[in-house]
Amino acid sequence: MSLFGKTTGFGTGGTGVFGSTTTDSHNPMKDVEVSSPPDDSISCLAFSPPTLPGNFLIGGSWANDVRCWEVQDNGQTVPKAQQMHTGPVLDACWSDDGSKVFTASCDKTAKMWDLNSNQAMQIAQVGQQYKTDDSVKTLEFQSVLLTQFFLSLQFWDTRSPNPMMSLQMPERCYCADVVYPMAVVATAERGLIVYQLENQPSEFRRIDSPLKHQHRCVAIFKDKQNKPTGFALGSIEGRVAIHYINPPNPAKDNFTFKCHRSNGTNTTTPQDIYAVNAISFHPVHGTLATVGSDGRFSFWDKDARTKLKTSEQLDQPITACCFNHNGNIFAYASSYDWSKGHEYYNPQKKNYIFLRNAAEELKPRNKKW
Repeated sequence: MSLFGKTTGFGTGGTGVFGSTTTDSHNPMKDVEVSSPPDDSISCLAFSPPTLPGNFLIGGSWANDVRCWEVQDNGQTVPKAQQMHTGPVLDACWSDDGSKVFTASCDKTAKMWDLNSNQAMQIAQVGQQYKTDDSVKTLEFQSVLLTQFFLSLQFWDTRSPNPMMSLQMPERCYCADVVYPMAVVATAERGLIVYQLENQPSEFRRIDSPLKHQHRCVAIFKDKQNKPTGFALGSIEGRVAIHYINPPNPAKDNFTFKCHRSNGTNTTTPQDIYAVNAISFHPVHGTLATVGSDGRFSFWDKDARTKLKTSEQLDQPITACCFNHNGNIFAYASSYDWSKGHEYYNPQKKNYIFLRNAAEELKPRNKKW
């Protein structure tokens, strides 16, 4: 029986795969630890697409590297390869066919890593650092969308040394997501811009932010026809907004909810409020995971407007998360996010990536908040 199959009890408590029954603050959920994790804070995680047999996980870090692991059915992880930048890796994603990985770095370059040859080549360089990237497939070409920290959204053909198109943004990019043919960019000053990517990419709409504090992360979700229809937006103030692009009833369909706070939704006592560091949607159920600076992950059903689960608290913030292509595995990274400044940084503290069975815990519910 596969360790990540639907009938296993893996990752749901008990002794776990390592047989530990003691309280462990670095892994209180007793999930599988990925071997050979990065040596500095983990900035991004991404699983291989369904076109690639098996499950492969990539992770980028502030140690200037991106690593690739094979996740076997028995839960073991095998380090496969590693590539370096000369600055921290801020984001990484897979090509549609799973043969390549695209990375973006503080060294002001983006690279394309060919996994078959284990060779990386630079595909973009600019005067300012990149914030994020995603591979975008169109009918005519394979391109990479890159958002710069300073004011531009660029489209690069991987075969060309220059961007084939650049769109100016009104403010600095803080986070972005792409699900073709939609892109959403969240900027400084609480800006939100939706782009359409078909034919000639262009700005589709600017949206007044439903959140009152700085944007931290954004993730696009799909409708039942598997088309992008809206996005979830997280802020540094422990709050997430669910926003549909063209809802029948905007006042009813769009909403916000609190999360990653020291005492839940209880507002009668003082709260510690934490940033929402990442959001990821389950590829089958459409439910979502949020991870925060409080060191917890939570699972939510946006349609039923209910919380499905909150984890025990880890001894470090959770900085990144993702699901594999069939939604059976939830990966999350534990490392310092600098939310409390340099005085709380402990260079002796190890970074971790954990894997959890997500087949059952992310199933939708039928009750309201």
